[in-house]
Amino acid sequence: MGQYLNPVEEKQSFNLFSVEHVTTLGIAGLLIISLCLLTLRIRKSQGSSAVRIVLAAILLLTEISFQIWTLSFGKWSLQSSLPIELSDLAVILAAVMLISGSRRLFYFLYFAGIGSSLQALLTPDLGAYTFPHFRYIEFFTAHAGMIAACLLLILIKGYRPVYRWIWITFFLVNVYGIIIFFFNRMTGANYLYLMHKPSASLLDFLGPWPWYLLSMEGVMLLVFHILYIPFLILKLKKIRNKKVSR
Repeated sequence: MGQYLNPVEEKQSFNLFSVEHVTTLGIAGLLIISLCLLTLRIRKSQGSSAVRIVLAAILLLTEISFQIWTLSFGKWSLQSSLPIELSDLAVILAAVMLISGSRRLFYFLYFAGIGSSLQALLTPDLGAYTFPHFRYIEFFTAHAGMIAACLLLILIKGYRPVYRWIWITFFLVNVYGIIIFFFNRMTGANYLYLMHKPSASLLDFLGPWPWYLLSMEGVMLLVFHILYIPFLILKLKKIRNKKVSR
């Protein structure tokens, strides 16, 4: 059991898009789809509330268990263990959203949460931790669960992202980034990768520091707009159907 919990030496790195990584992404995708299909079957019953509460508990448990793990093995650090990465913060906020049903949290998390979680899943910064280590399973569970949380509120409550929240979210993320930048300067941390790039990520294609920070702004807006496209198409179809019915 210790081999699945004990910290490992950084002698090797997580292999990006390896068979293990791609398989995990596939399993995560299937689980999200299965959860959505289950939700569609029970969304008009009390069962949908139970699904929301269970998923919220799982999301909170991933963060709590991570903090306990780092503390237990002396790995906790102010510079790396706080849940203030955007994707980590989104996991906690998603649990709050599921319990409270907050529409504003949904608007924010649909763009910032899904966008950051997708980036985390595609290019995880896991060092040498691979399956079936606790850190690996906790990481993918948390970020896949965050995406599922937004999809559940779309299915259960009929929430839809609003275009103006692309710009509101963009503004909020930038304000948050400024706060984290100064926190990084004071503590020597690298949250949000504002001080330097991780070993392997999509940031490798965005230029050197600090120019990749500007590139990130453009990528963020592009991702937000891509996420909005399915709902834009639905909106345009509704408008066209109304015109035809007249």
